[in-house]
Amino acid sequence: MESKRGANRHLRCDIVVSVVMAKAAPTDAVKVLARNKKARHEYHVDEIIEAGIVLVGSEVKSIRAGKVTLVDAFAAIDRGEAWLHQMDIGVYTFAHQRNHDPRRKRKLLLHRREIDRLAGKIREKGSTLVPLSLYEKKGCVKAELALVHGKQSWDKREDSKKRESQREIDRAMASRRR
Repeated sequence: MESKRGANRHLRCDIVVSVVMAKAAPTDAVKVLARNKKARHEYHVDEIIEAGIVLVGSEVKSIRAGKVTLVDAFAAIDRGEAWLHQMDIGVYTFAHQRNHDPRRKRKLLLHRREIDRLAGKIREKGSTLVPLSLYEKKGCVKAELALVHGKQSWDKREDSKKRESQREIDRAMASRRR
């Protein structure tokens, strides 16, 4: 009798082990689909937030094809909901009649607490929400939003001087390594 129980127990263990081995390790691969380079030049970034976006199928296909512009885009909070305005997603040529409006406002998916906190900061400081990038994470298109305030022209000059000096230092270090 006991030899049969022992055999069954081993059989069950083999099945469990094979099921555990069949599960794939979760991958958090993030693919950047678009960047707003102008935002970091024009504004001081105070805080960065990740938000989902409500999109239509043709919009997702256009974004993956690289037909998106974030230059003039900004986010606003209206009646307790976060919206992304003036993000231009090009028309997807294969969608025909079911295509989307390229500059429509798109709803952002954030938690209520986050929306309330951001609304308070925007009202109080005079800051704004600007998308820094769009990326794909686990098959979903997400936006990297930044709570920002404007730079003065002397700030921009100072930043460009810092970048230039850092570039010169990097060139000097590279030439010394050779």
